Amino acid sequence: MKMHSVRGVVLGLGLLLLGVALLPGQGTKTDKPDAAVERTRKQTKMLDDLYKTAIVLITEHYVKGDEPAAAVAGKLLWKEMKAKGHHEVRLIDATGDPLEAGNVAVDEFEKAAIKEILGGKASVDRVVEKDGKKFLRTATIVPVVMEKCRSCHPNYKDVPKGKAIGALTYTLPIE
Repeated sequence: MKMHSVRGVVLGLGLLLLGVALLPGQGTKTDKPDAAVERTRKQTKMLDDLYKTAIVLITEHYVKGDEPAAAVAGKLLWKEMKAKGHHEVRLIDATGDPLEAGNVAVDEFEKAAIKEILGGKASVDRVVEKDGKKFLRTATIVPVVMEKCRSCHPNYKDVPKGKAIGALTYTLPIE
């Protein structure tokens, strides 16, 4: 083999190996944001499970008659989490008849997420940037899960169990 052919093969192999090494997910800087997003998704899933479980357990064991719904306690908790700089959570309506005026989708993400949840998705997320910082915005389904939901919320009396009546929206910093 001639010397210039060997150089060409070596150069070609070197470029090929460099190209493979630079593929996303192969230990390059380009996979760090994806890993951070995945960690934030995992954290959001844990928070969603925690908050929804707490609301269901409070409803099952402590809400009697016309006492305030457990979501009231959830909203107070979410307000504290936001005030302490952890994350933001909002409860938004998907029925078109919110119990509170503030429980409506207020931005493009929330409006699009409600449409997707009503279309059958259990959750929707997007990475957004605000003031030079990245955040994961997530919306998760809030369905009717028990008969007590209907006793506190009579406007859901005809909504079948499991159908979306709203969503929890999360805004978490990606770190």
